[in-house]
Amino acid sequence: MFLFVIISLLSLVTQSSQQKDPLTNFCRIHSHQTAIVDRKLIIDGGIVNWAPISANPLNYTSTWLKSGDLDVKKQGFPRQSILAKNDSVPSVHGGILWPDTANKLVYQYGGDYGDGKPTDFKLWYYDIVYDTWNISDASTTDTRRASWGAGATAQDRAQGFYYGGYLTNASVPGYNTETALSNMLVYNMLDGSFRNQSGPDDIPRAEGVMVYLPVGDAGMLAYFGGIEIRNDTKVGVPMKEIRLYDIGNNRWYQETASGDVPEDRRRFCAGATWADDRSSYNIYLYGGASIGEGVGFGDVYVLSLPSFKWIKFWPRPEDNEGSTLPHHSLTCDVIGNSQMIIMGGTFPNTTDCDVPVIQGQHGLDLGKQNGDGAKWASYDPSLTTYKVPQEIAQTVGGGPTGGATALAPTSGWQQRDLSIQFGRAYTPGTRDPTRDFPSATSTPTSVPSLEPVKSSNKGAIIGGAVGGAIGGLIVIAAITACLLWYKKRRNSQPTRRGSELQAQSISYPKSPAISDHQNFYYPPEASPPPPLRTWGDFPHHFSPDNKTHYAAPHPQLSPNHTSPTAPSYYSPISPPEPGPTMHELPIVRSPMPIHTLRPIEAPANSIDPYFAQHPPSPPRDAKFQESID
Repeated sequence: MFLFVIISLLSLVTQSSQQKDPLTNFCRIHSHQTAIVDRKLIIDGGIVNWAPISANPLNYTSTWLKSGDLDVKKQGFPRQSILAKNDSVPSVHGGILWPDTANKLVYQYGGDYGDGKPTDFKLWYYDIVYDTWNISDASTTDTRRASWGAGATAQDRAQGFYYGGYLTNASVPGYNTETALSNMLVYNMLDGSFRNQSGPDDIPRAEGVMVYLPVGDAGMLAYFGGIEIRNDTKVGVPMKEIRLYDIGNNRWYQETASGDVPEDRRRFCAGATWADDRSSYNIYLYGGASIGEGVGFGDVYVLSLPSFKWIKFWPRPEDNEGSTLPHHSLTCDVIGNSQMIIMGGTFPNTTDCDVPVIQGQHGLDLGKQNGDGAKWASYDPSLTTYKVPQEIAQTVGGGPTGGATALAPTSGWQQRDLSIQFGRAYTPGTRDPTRDFPSATSTPTSVPSLEPVKSSNKGAIIGGAVGGAIGGLIVIAAITACLLWYKKRRNSQPTRRGSELQAQSISYPKSPAISDHQNFYYPPEASPPPPLRTWGDFPHHFSPDNKTHYAAPHPQLSPNHTSPTAPSYYSPISPPEPGPTMHELPIVRSPMPIHTLRPIEAPANSIDPYFAQHPPSPPRDAKFQESID
């Protein structure tokens, strides 16, 4: 018994001296949330794996906030650094960041707590100017935190949107079931209010994507993919079904896409850009998890509007690309309308780290404007315009600057009003900040109330070192006392049998298939497609491909795309290591087809007080009937 105690104490001492740095010890990240504000790519939360995986075969909740500087490159991609975030700020995965670009703030909404112990919802926001976290004055009494929904932001209207998702016991305290949602939550950043907006119908959906498009009277949101609940069963949303929300008129539309329609998928990422003349709006999609059996996807498709044509962008036969590396639960961020940084993801069929020297970043040149005309390229801060690539132009017509000739769905418009909206290019106005910023030469006179844990706090570092030294002496003294007591006791007692001694040996938890509510560790090297809650456990299927992936997640680099060299990192200190996550994803390897779920016990409006007290505004054209001019 005392040998076990001694070993455990020594283990604690060893662990405390092996704190992990989210930059230097990076291996992989997934299920995080990102946003771009003030030329910074903000990266919050998620789940991380440490390098090397062989020594750290666990998933950990990321408790850090990171920033990629869009004006400073390291190894061809934005240089990342650590920002302020203390233990009181939620560390979640499967949520969203709503950026307020005018006030240089980022709001954190949604997501599951990594430890499965959510607290009452409060709307936290990060202040980029002061490097602090604060709690919004928004009334959140009747608002609940959902996870794995789809979100977007309309900057000119200062509105954040979140459609669908789940309420679970990892996102809502005391929740005893899982409820998929059919409504859309709208947050007004100016007056700090939430409102509930009806979805396109009453069907609950989750794990799809939503992007903002500057079209129509006041902009539109396009939603596709993911899963939906039909007859108490989760099924894939057909990728040909495109739902659009007219922000200015609070109205939903639906159209059917054609062309190279992708396979149904979920937990992929997407970003939008458009031609100079607005004749085409092009949404680039990457990756995703399978709906049923399979390891997922590692391809790129483009949905071009208003033709509603799906186009396979990569890999195509002319790319001479072999197999791809499927992964999901990743992020896509479009920069300067011209390039998209695809970050992270969980890989079902490889044990490799995800280019750790650049923290899992991959660059997709949306218009192939790099010197090689390549689709995958390093990040270029000077690239700020978009050129329609040949792969899209040959389908919708026109050329690099626009001039598309396919301006309607192949089978015609299901709703004529939508065709009118797509005939109106919308130019969002520039919103003025509602607060003052300190000048470059002045010292701020007031700082938000929450005092962050600064990574450069010398006093904290020294105090931590002294405290650690004292703590170490106490532990050593305790070990010495235990050894002396144990030696005296052993000399006064007969030696125990070998079987009794063997029973004191340390055992380690294995990795069985687990339910959503069991707490086991499991190895991340074959991180599975995320569970549809009823999938079974199957063996790993590893890929023999062990190449390092620099630009594309599975690239063939030109000679001009040099391989990364030994990195120079920019973390001021090594932040405390978080405990391993116990409530991420069950050990599901290659999922079975979807089975019937338990019935949803009650609709969302009877479970969530917010829906009960704030009934949604009725949707116009809720059944997608064609309106009369």
